[in-house]
Formats: sequence, structure tokens, C-alpha cells
Amino acid sequence: MAETAQAAGEAIRAGGPPPGAGGAGGPPPGVGAGGPPPGVAAGGPPPGAGRHGGPGGMEGTASGFEGREEMLGRAVAMAIRTLKDSMPYQHEMNDALVKMHLNSVQFAKNKGVLKEYVQHDVKTMMPMLTRMKGIIERTGNRETALVGMFERTPCLYQLCLDLEVAPGKRTFTFPFSNVLDVSRKIGQFDLTNEEVHEAWLKPRLYGYAEVMGVRIHVSDIGPDHKVTVSLVD
Repeated sequence: MAETAQAAGEAIRAGGPPPGAGGAGGPPPGVGAGGPPPGVAAGGPPPGAGRHGGPGGMEGTASGFEGREEMLGRAVAMAIRTLKDSMPYQHEMNDALVKMHLNSVQFAKNKGVLKEYVQHDVKTMMPMLTRMKGIIERTGNRETALVGMFERTPCLYQLCLDLEVAPGKRTFTFPFSNVLDVSRKIGQFDLTNEEVHEAWLKPRLYGYAEVMGVRIHVSDIGPDHKVTVSLVD
């Protein structure tokens, strides 16, 4: 693994694709082409990447990872290793995070303390939530609440891999189904999609919104397995 990460870092510094990522100009195996990742504007640099002025008004775009190529190489190597793992089911990049959620929710269910666990989760998020509340009160921009819950929170955007951002709403695939389908068969968890949604995901998001002083609506899981969180007037 260390050798893979080192090789990936060297390839990145050299301007080429990391080992195992396919030919130059194409995405790694299993990764669809056709657009930038969530949160990265089409045609622009990734968040945090700077621009350097060039002669004659021309601009060059920095990667934002200068000096951190080894870190990026390790991340790319881990992504390749995870996505190659298809036994006993196709693993996704949020797999470990999903299992940590489900393990905790199953324990809380078994002990009869799901409501208390949700309250504990909201309490641990208070530093971020109260800061977002202050920004909303100063600016009047309620969109800040959704940004705070999703785009600015790795625990959410790493969980919801296909997050779609639109004014006043965020849409994503319910992230727990893949693991739940497999784990119920082997007796690891006895939770259902609806149970996790109603007893864990929904009340957490409603709790966050209440602290920030905004009203939201969290949809049920749709036939396409999508969930939409939207601002309510």
C-alpha cells in the first residue's frame, strides 16, 4: 500500500495519472466520465486551488496540492483499493462510514436509546451549528444552513456520495441501503432502510436545522432511493 501511494504521488507530481487509474485523459476504472465531482464548478479549479497570473494576462491553474502530493497519492491509492473490493459485495467509498453509523444505530436500538443518541449527535454538532446560526442571523441567507449541513461537513458529503446541490435543496441517494441489504442476510444488523431514515437520518437533520433557526423538510426515500432536504418558508 505504501509503495502504491508513493508511486501515485510521484505520478501526480510528474503530471500523469496514478498507477491503476487508466490511461492519461480518462477516469479510473469504474468511475464515470462526464462532469466534475460534486462541489467543483465545471471549468474551474477545485475548492481552495489558487490561480497564478502569467505573462500577457494568461493564467495558470494550481492544483492546490503542491507539497502534499504524497497525501493525495495515498488517498488515490486507497480509493482504488476500496473500489476494487467487490467481495462479498461491491464496496463504495463511504462503506466504512456507513458501517460505523449502522453499528451505533443498531446498538442504540438494542438498548432502547435511539432518541437519546440523536440528541447526543446534535449536541456534538453544536459548535458548528451555532456558528452557522450566527451567520444566518447576520446575513439573512438561509441557504447557509444547507451549506453547513452538507457541503461544509465531511461527515455528510463523504456519506452522500452523489450529493446534488440546487438552490434551497439538496438531493442524494439514501446511503445505507447497499450495506443493509448484505448485512441483514448474515444477521449483522436487523435495521430496515425506513427505520434508519425515520429514527436516525431525519431527526438528526431536523435537529440541526432547529439549532440554526431554519425550517426544513426531509423527504421519504423515493422509488429511485433518493432523499431531498429542502428549505421551508
